[in-house]
Amino acid sequence: MNSLSVAISIFIGLESLNVLTLYFNPGARLGNGIGVFNAWEKSQEDPEMHQFIRYMVFWVAGTKLIFIALLLVILFSAGESTQRLTVVAMIASIASFFWRLFPLIKSLDKAGHVTPPGYSKTLGLMIAGFIGLLALAWAWSFIRM
Repeated sequence: MNSLSVAISIFIGLESLNVLTLYFNPGARLGNGIGVFNAWEKSQEDPEMHQFIRYMVFWVAGTKLIFIALLLVILFSAGESTQRLTVVAMIASIASFFWRLFPLIKSLDKAGHVTPPGYSKTLGLMIAGFIGLLALAWAWSFIRM
């Protein structure tokens, strides 16, 4: 198994855990659970809003599931050159987090709407770690040629 396959497999594993969390325990404060947002608890007081939020959470989980399925197809059927391009696409798509989502969660964190405080930094480091892992696997795939 090459470095690209290992990195893609790790990502698939972690994202699969996130999908399970979103579908079966969306209020969790681990993984991609949205329990870190104080609004999750508040939304339960308004059934219409809570249903909308649950719909959006399940929509995100479904989108992640599509992404995982496509990565599995690539993992098991694509050659190394396609896997390299896949890793570049993953880096670019994951990095988009820093364009819109990170500024938003950072402002929510600063305003005290996220528990635990400082979660935005932890999440930012985790996302940067994913990008770093993928970048290392991509670079290693050329070094070992």
